[in-house]
Amino acid sequence: MIDLAGRRAVVTGAGSGIGRACAHRLAMAGAHVLVVDIDAEAAAKVAAEISGTPVVADLSEPDFVRAIPSGTDIVVNNAGFQHVAPIEEFPPEVFSKILKVMVEAPFLLVREVLPGMYERGWGRIVNISSVHGLRASPYKSAYVTAKHALEGLSKTIALEGAPHGVTSNCVSPAYVRTPLVENQIGAQAGTHGIGRDEVVEQIMLAPAAVKRLIEPEEVAELVAYLCGPHGSFMTGTSLPIDGGWTAR
Repeated sequence: MIDLAGRRAVVTGAGSGIGRACAHRLAMAGAHVLVVDIDAEAAAKVAAEISGTPVVADLSEPDFVRAIPSGTDIVVNNAGFQHVAPIEEFPPEVFSKILKVMVEAPFLLVREVLPGMYERGWGRIVNISSVHGLRASPYKSAYVTAKHALEGLSKTIALEGAPHGVTSNCVSPAYVRTPLVENQIGAQAGTHGIGRDEVVEQIMLAPAAVKRLIEPEEVAELVAYLCGPHGSFMTGTSLPIDGGWTAR
């Protein structure tokens, strides 16, 4: 059993997919969860499901941190989005926004909460990275860049936070059954000129030994472990949930 009673957790992108699963799992462990999402309806729905607090925020705007209250013990940096295009056709403004949401926002959020964590001598930062934080794929220049940067940021947080009881780790899944991945299938089909089923079989699942999509709850369970007592000596790590992708 993982007991997080009395802890306050912030989960970004918690309106659906991995973020929603993490919000549910941390709430099940006893944490009060701030459900952060740009979609007000989705945030409210998930917050109602877990007796949490909805926070509507656009992570591409730096002042989003004003909506985060003091006393945060756990941060799950999960929010993100994808754009699939060759580099020469990739819109620079989209590249910039992906880095703002997936690198700058985690930095700003962690910067905001670390002083309180240091004061209390306890904190958990879990960054939802990706197998694309460890490997690259074509047509995803911004996403791959952002996830690689998040891996580096996480390690730096781990080194600085260790003397203060704060851990920082990355959870790095392959393709998870989420709306983001569902949207990618169509985009990849158009880019590669193949059908949706072929995208899943020939592109998404090809590098992995286990031929299925990951369920969001599988990711959430590892997140909860890292936040619990048995994860206290784990910091600065990147934990792949990739069905053997990075074993090649």
